[in-house]
This record gives sequence, C-alpha cells and structure tokens, in this order.
Amino acid sequence: MLSAIPFRFSAYTPRRLEIIDTTLREGAQTSLLHDHHKHFFSQADKVEITRALILYGVKFIEMFAPIVSPRERADIGAIQTVRDSLITQKGYTFLLAHVRCHPADVESAIEAGFDGLNFYIGTSDYTRANSHGRDLRELTRRARSLLEQVRADYPHLILRFSGEDAFRTHDDELYQVYDEVATLVDRLGAPDTVGVATPASVARRVGGLRLRYPGIDLEGHFHDDRGLAVVNALEAVRCGVRYVNTSVLGIGERSGIASMTALLFNLLIDRAYDHLEGYQLRGSYPFNVMIASKLNMLVPSKEPVSLTNRTHTGGVHQKAVLNDVVTYEAHPLDQFGVTETEVLLGPLSGWNAIFNYLKEIRYYRLDEETARAITKVYKTRVYDIGGQPPAKVLTDIAENEFGLQREESTKPYLDAVVQRMDSQPQSPVAAPVASGG
Repeated sequence: MLSAIPFRFSAYTPRRLEIIDTTLREGAQTSLLHDHHKHFFSQADKVEITRALILYGVKFIEMFAPIVSPRERADIGAIQTVRDSLITQKGYTFLLAHVRCHPADVESAIEAGFDGLNFYIGTSDYTRANSHGRDLRELTRRARSLLEQVRADYPHLILRFSGEDAFRTHDDELYQVYDEVATLVDRLGAPDTVGVATPASVARRVGGLRLRYPGIDLEGHFHDDRGLAVVNALEAVRCGVRYVNTSVLGIGERSGIASMTALLFNLLIDRAYDHLEGYQLRGSYPFNVMIASKLNMLVPSKEPVSLTNRTHTGGVHQKAVLNDVVTYEAHPLDQFGVTETEVLLGPLSGWNAIFNYLKEIRYYRLDEETARAITKVYKTRVYDIGGQPPAKVLTDIAENEFGLQREESTKPYLDAVVQRMDSQPQSPVAAPVASGG
C-alpha cells in the first residue's frame, strides 16, 4: 500500500510539454526483453529507472495496474519509496496507473495509492469486434458510469480517458464517446495504437479535438510501426498537445513508441526551448545507455542520442572531423550527454586517421610520409584479418615492418588509454580523438 498522497495535481502548474514516460508499462512490453532472455524488469531495475526519470525531470510516470500480476503489485511500494525520497530535491512526481474501464482495475490502482488513472477502452471497429466485444453505446455507458463514480469518490485523482486505436476510429464515433466523458477527466488521449498515423492525420485529429474540447488538455501516444512515432509526436506538440507518452529508447510493443530523448532532441533543434523547461538534457545519453544495458544491447544506431551519431568510419569524414568535428556533426549532441567523438579504425580509414592514431593515441614517432607508406601496406591486408582487430594489424605493420618506436615518456600510460581504435578497454582516460563507449 502506498502512503497517503502528499500533493494534489490541482496545485501543480503543467509545463508546455509534459512527458508521460511509460518505460515501466509500454516499455516492459518490448520483445527485446524476450530476445535477450530477460522477460521482465526486476524491482531493482524499476527503482533505478524511476530514480533516473525523476532526476531527468519527468513529472508523470505510467505503470501497469496492480491487477496485472502479484509482482507488479509488489513492486509499486518500492517505486513509491524512491519517488518520495526525491520530493525534496526534485518536487513531486505523479505515478499513474494504466487501467481498463473495469472496476477491478480501478479498485486495484486506488488501493495501491496511485496519483492518477489512465483509463482506456477500444473504440475502433477492430477493438470492439475482437477485444472487448461491446458496442459503442454500451462501452460509452460503462465508461461514463465508472468515471462518474471515481470522480465523485476520489476527486484528487488525475483522470485521463483514451479511445484505444483512436486513429482507426471514425470521428463521429470517437466524439460520441468523448462527449460523454470529457467533463469528468483532466485529459483526453489520442493514441495511435497500431502506428497508422502520419503527420497530416495527426494535425487533423488534434485540430478536431482541440476545436471540440477547447478546455481540456490532450495527450498523444504514437507507435513506430511506420517509423513515424517521433515525427508524429513532434507534429502533435506543434498542434498543441501538452502531454506526450514516451519511453526510453522508444521501447514498447512491436516497434515501440516515441523515444523520449529523440523527441526532446528534435524539439531543441527546432528551437522549441520553452517546451524543455525542467528537463536535464545532459542526462539523455547516460539514460539511454542504462536502459540498453538492461536489455543486454547497445544503444540502437537509429537512436539520435547515441554515440553512433558521433562515430566516423569513412576516410574523407575522418580527415575532416580531425580538423573540425562540426564538418560532419551538425547537431548539439553534447547538450544531450554525447560528449565524445569516435574515429573507428577500419578498412575505409585514410592516412590522416592512421597518422593520428599512431602518433596521437599510440604515441609512435613518425612523420606524414611514413604514415602514408604504412597506410598502403595496411590497405592490402585489412580485408583479410579475420577476427583480428584492425588496430592490431596496423601496429604490427608499424613496429615489425617500419620499425616505429614509441615515445619513452608515454610508455607507462599507454595501456590506460581508452579508445575504440585500440579495442583494448582499460581505465577511463580521455583519448585525443577516439574514446570509449
């Protein structure tokens, strides 16, 4: 049982953009947990994720209703404890339960002491026929009756209502339901449950809802089946949606939903600074790394806030970034915690990268002419190295065929250098060009 609620939502002034992070609910449905034989987030995982979300500046965290499983119910107390421990430092964070329009779901969430209930019910032809099996009139009656009771008995609770699969629900049918519940809730949701939306359809849907319900905040939830989740979320924010569901790395059912850090990253680039109040953006990349590590994987290469976005393998690119990284790094990733650039030694590297690696990272004594000669030999062998690191091939050539010697004063520190071109991770000592991570 959670402790008594010490703060009411009515006393909180929402920001222009409020992330409702659902890593602990939507994110827990990712197949990646199964792919890597983990299957679920442990209580320790959930506590660490909750703490990181609060320190990042997230004010709304969505979880499963306790009725989902005894484990989910048991974990809620630990999550509430870490939330309460950070109130003095970061202010209040609201814990929201994702509930069906079903009395058992609602009862379990209220008993557990959640700050709010995120109601949903399928409104599209597909969900009505294949999920709950109720017609529109019946589901509207049930939803309104339940919301009236909860609003009367628990006026302090934050209430949201969403028509599941809203983007495949006919306008008149969605409005028929929302007209009945709009006065009873704090937010109306517009979830793109199966990822069919486009920016144009988002603009149309959001515009229609804002026109019909001008006094109610809107919430967006966008799946990535078409690879448009972040684009659709950005369009929703542009059209006036205040609350956006995200998860860290965009993990979730099927292809997932909008990535929290990718959304904020794009808002910064679009100069929507007033949307970013209170978010600790420099924690973005460490947060992504933390979640990736829990999934036993690297931060996905398609995630904008990643070291991949500052990694270079082509010779032309490597030469340019050795002079000035802005040549091929156009975005302010350092503001999101990606503070290093990687130049990866490989078959596409040119003599500039090889010279820099041998001289500045491995501390060999050589000139440019020698580096060019070594590069010619290296290029003839690097495609046939099997599982050997390219750096090993290069250093063997440098020492055994060209007789290069290292600077004497640097020898005691060589093994402490961390950088990907060497492929020998040691202690976190900064390298001049490439770095660990």
